[in-house]
Amino acid sequence: MPHADLVFTRGPVLTMDPARTRASSLAVTGERITAVGHDEVRELVGPRTEVVDLTGKLLLPGFQDAHIHAVGGGSELAQCDLTGVVDAASCLERIRAYAEAHPEREWITGGGWSLETFAGGLPTRQLLDSVVPDRPVLLANRDHHGAWANTRALQLAGITAGTPDPADGRIEREADGTPSGMLQEGATGLVSRLVPPSTAEDRLAGLLRAQRLLHSLGVTGWQDALLGSFNGMPDPSDAYLTAAKDGSLTARVTGALWWDRERGGEQIPELVARRAELTSGRFRAGSVKIMQDGIAENFTAAMTTPYLDGCGCATANSGLSFVDPDALRGYVAELDARDFQVHFHALGDRAVREALDAVEAAVAANGRRGNRHHLAHLQVVHPDDLRRFAALGAIANIQPLWAAHEPQMDELTIPFLGPERAGWQYPFGALLRAGATLAAGSDWPVSSPDPLAGVHVAVNRREPGAVDERVFLPEQRIDLLSALAAYTAGAAHVNGHDDAGSLLPGNLADLVVLDRDILAAPPEEIAEARVERTYVGGRLVHAA
Repeated sequence: MPHADLVFTRGPVLTMDPARTRASSLAVTGERITAVGHDEVRELVGPRTEVVDLTGKLLLPGFQDAHIHAVGGGSELAQCDLTGVVDAASCLERIRAYAEAHPEREWITGGGWSLETFAGGLPTRQLLDSVVPDRPVLLANRDHHGAWANTRALQLAGITAGTPDPADGRIEREADGTPSGMLQEGATGLVSRLVPPSTAEDRLAGLLRAQRLLHSLGVTGWQDALLGSFNGMPDPSDAYLTAAKDGSLTARVTGALWWDRERGGEQIPELVARRAELTSGRFRAGSVKIMQDGIAENFTAAMTTPYLDGCGCATANSGLSFVDPDALRGYVAELDARDFQVHFHALGDRAVREALDAVEAAVAANGRRGNRHHLAHLQVVHPDDLRRFAALGAIANIQPLWAAHEPQMDELTIPFLGPERAGWQYPFGALLRAGATLAAGSDWPVSSPDPLAGVHVAVNRREPGAVDERVFLPEQRIDLLSALAAYTAGAAHVNGHDDAGSLLPGNLADLVVLDRDILAAPPEEIAEARVERTYVGGRLVHAA
């Protein structure tokens, strides 16, 4: 064989190949892996071969993210970023400082604040007015299912006590009906439509900023979970297409085209046309995103039984199904017939069931076409539905970072679900035991894009560095190899990258080198590992 361009020696090498999980050497020629093995691989070293000594370090497939909003996350890094702020005073001080540093901004925008920072997850317009009284402010919360507005923003939008709630959202109100400043789900669009639109240059800069961060975390590919405009968020499609055509997109990206829930099947021909338009180089848009429900913290996740109130009594609210379940089955069957993958947002157990019913309808109508439909988030899954994933070939797209005890879970979720339903949350272990394929993602900027942090929580069911020693539903922990598989082979499968996600000869040389062998370390230390090198197609895209 000819000499290799790149050889990694003196392992460990984690292949994610069930037939041979470990090796000690790997060779790359061009953009592909040409050999995996042990000392014999060194025979491919020539005078121009770059040799990387792995002693004490772990080589594994590049991580992939099965559900992320990369352009939005990268753009928010340049706005008022409230990520990680845990108390109201610090949150307000950061907003004040940002506004003072940017007097040229007509609107103050950004986000990342956590619901538990404010009583009941409901900050008020008066709090924002105290730091920015003269300009409109709109700040998305961490999960991007709601936004916090000041009085000026509400006035500009014409939102008063007489403004009705939109069908897909809710305006939180004061006792007399005056908007309080918190807008849930579709209600955020009442204000966000007024925010000056981002430019194509802004969106491209956001993508490249995100790509640098993701490569530094070992991420070599992802699925962007929303290509389209929604609630005032700009469509990132042009940024991807530009970067794919000019070569600045070094990651492999699958895009999920937004399903407009105010329309029906008449939009499918438009999606077909967009798929063709938005396929270039390392970017393709062969997935369709259907958001079937909201989130549990604001009681919009669709549940099979009602939420409880603060006293533990059943309410009249079981959440929202944004797409009629009967119509959903027909839409998914038609999308499947057109060879689209369907990427569901399904958080409550009713939404999960409705999505699985739709996949079942597609299989009945079209047979098994191998389109790799997947359900993202899966916060509450009814035990009766666990085995349906494997039976239907539906992939469980998990966001592991959310499966831990933290204030948003303990104060804003568990009390309103009740003990039985709270025990059905994030059932990673049960899904794995039931034969489901797991793929993992971050939903960044909702939560950290760091795959190692996600792996840590999937294995430990505790946040990295958590002071709280409680394990969240310990029976739902999964082993380290299964967690790594979800972030490599599983996510690559969902993203349609069949020649990535495992280290086999002929596969793409999408690789990550960690600074230690996490398989040889205690599980509580997983998140302490750091990425030293990231390669895409044999090209070094990050070096620590």
